[in-house]
Amino acid sequence: MTARRGEIAVIGAGLAGCLTACFLARRGYAVALYERRPDPRTGSVERGRSINLALSERGLDALRRIGLDEQVMTDALPMRGRMIHPVEGEPQFQSYSAAGDRAINSISRGALNNALLDAAAALPGVRIAFDHRLVGLDPTNGALTFDTPEGTVTASATVVLGADGAGSAVRGQLLAHGLLTESVDFLDYGYKELTLPPLGGDFALDPDALHIWPRGTSMMIALPNPDRSFTCTLFWPTHGTASFASLGSPAAIERHFAQHYPDVVPLAPNLVDDYQHNPVGVLGTVRCTPWQADGRVGLLGDAAHAIVPFYGQGANCAFEDVVELDRCLDECGDDWSATLPLFQRRRQENAEAIARMALTNFVEMRDKVASPVFQLGRRVEHALERALPGRYVSQYELVSFSTTPYAEVRRRVRRQHRVLGALAGGAALLLVGVAGAVLGRGRRA
Repeated sequence: MTARRGEIAVIGAGLAGCLTACFLARRGYAVALYERRPDPRTGSVERGRSINLALSERGLDALRRIGLDEQVMTDALPMRGRMIHPVEGEPQFQSYSAAGDRAINSISRGALNNALLDAAAALPGVRIAFDHRLVGLDPTNGALTFDTPEGTVTASATVVLGADGAGSAVRGQLLAHGLLTESVDFLDYGYKELTLPPLGGDFALDPDALHIWPRGTSMMIALPNPDRSFTCTLFWPTHGTASFASLGSPAAIERHFAQHYPDVVPLAPNLVDDYQHNPVGVLGTVRCTPWQADGRVGLLGDAAHAIVPFYGQGANCAFEDVVELDRCLDECGDDWSATLPLFQRRRQENAEAIARMALTNFVEMRDKVASPVFQLGRRVEHALERALPGRYVSQYELVSFSTTPYAEVRRRVRRQHRVLGALAGGAALLLVGVAGAVLGRGRRA
């Protein structure tokens, strides 16, 4: 079944949906891009929902393919490592790469979304419908039903692609039709956004780093913005005596931050207002299978495999989905009934791999980065990378600075660790043997 002459409906005009529309339009498809929200280019951003993205090589690779990378990067700020803020003492910088020359890029989600919307809207064959909330989908024929401010609207499409995020309405429709199973594993942590405005017209913190305040049971990060502010995200349990719910009054908020984040307090004049009025977001991992129904309806990005944000790979992974979907269309001659199953086979293992790595990285960022043992391990890794260029590469570099499939990253890192373990064991046995020989000669003497 080829759909080149039929309209493709992409549900969700967020990052993944807009990029998908761009790739499909370049292939000659007519694309209808539906979004439940108003046009974000003309409205205001919902308070506390403008979390920055860490754009890295996988996302940049996708943007290069549509000629948008240079434009996007003009608003990006490179972060070459982590700046660890202890409760007491000076912050410590930890480089992301062995040579210190590689960076992930802080960029506003809204600015990137607007750039992709503009790019999609400029392509022939793309039409965008805002204020269209999907409430009905017939997977057998592509019939769509939307709630809009003007009432119910119906449409149809040859193929329907759900790129509408972790709470995907398309996935919900497939679930209601009994066409997939899903699991959503929520963390008992949520997040709240805070802001550090410019200080004296300049950045209040070093803009070349992603700042982390690791506190064991909680964590805060901060990413720089082009206006010289920082967007902070506080991660904390959602329930219990030490949680978002435990700070009710301005005085309690001020006492908590003075105790646990003392260097932040003088830099955050709106701390109490942000804390009291910005919402608490949820964090979770979405898994479902299959990702498609009858080669007519498919899921990609967070709609298929939402992950927690602790590796900075959510958007990068979704962008890589779009690249792989385009590659599958090439290989299948634009036969969607073959393309969508192939896409799932290619991507599902990788989506699961980065989901697991993101969960593990939360523990690392929250509990380990301030540990001397962890820091020694990072220095050893960087020394190995310099000594064995291309042969030993850390997991972080493979994830953030390459397009090596996520599942292959995990396999390669396990192989590297096994080799190092064997070498360390062999060295230990050699030392024991040498010591034994020396002691034996000493006794004979």
